[in-house]
Amino acid sequence: MRLVTYASDRGPRAGVRTEAGVIDAWDLIGDGAGSSVRDLLASGRIDELGPAIGNGAGDPLLIGPEGILCPVPDPDKIICIGLNYRAHAEETGAEIPKAPTIFGKYRNALVPDGATVTLPAASRKVDYEAEVAFVIGRRASGVAVEDALDHVAGYTLLNDLSARDLQGLTMQWMAGKVFDGAAPCGPELITPDEAGPHDGIGIAMHVNGEERQSSSTADLIFSIPELLATLSTWLTLEPGDIISTGTPSGVGLAMDPRTWLEAGDELVVSSPQLGELRTTIAR
Repeated sequence: MRLVTYASDRGPRAGVRTEAGVIDAWDLIGDGAGSSVRDLLASGRIDELGPAIGNGAGDPLLIGPEGILCPVPDPDKIICIGLNYRAHAEETGAEIPKAPTIFGKYRNALVPDGATVTLPAASRKVDYEAEVAFVIGRRASGVAVEDALDHVAGYTLLNDLSARDLQGLTMQWMAGKVFDGAAPCGPELITPDEAGPHDGIGIAMHVNGEERQSSSTADLIFSIPELLATLSTWLTLEPGDIISTGTPSGVGLAMDPRTWLEAGDELVVSSPQLGELRTTIAR
């Protein structure tokens, strides 16, 4: 199933994308108690959507790309993982971490598929990072690895745009990770039954049509179940939380010469399972 958040005259709404169009999720299950994807996840009622569609419920809406927002535009938390692909750790000369390296982003960083992101005035060295993100579907606290996937609502794409000159100002990375638009995300939240195995999700980055990154979650140092289990011992994960799993090798920082994003650049994060996430860069 492909879940989206779409813009409507009732505000942002949770929807299911079908071949005929987007069907409002809350109208499908006949409940006006919620509106958002986060509400839907917290309600535990996603499993009701498929049978409702199969019974012919819901009126498909024809919504253009500009009407599709980030899958979860209002997460409680956006947790990002650094240096989590073996090839990326190797290209940066970093040691393989003994535990997940985490940092955060905020809601101001989230922009949808097709957005134009203006580079921050404080930086001249902004880089791309194609990533697979997963979204929490059930509250998770102290979860065992073998139970972790039961808490995953689905997967989406995220571009961890990074101002490298700001990122290196301190021992923490946050300064380079939090500018407005620094987390393009979407276009859909793909449920696990459609996305397939957690360790077989492909991910690639094209910059102006040139492939820069290409890998899969099979190269993760800490797998998705391991990440969720570990994080859930550090803090409670809530429905709608976004966890971005790290980026493969091929970032601009590691190129010779190093290559930074410029106005007019077109970025496409793609995955055979999760679709395409497009971003245009402006100055």
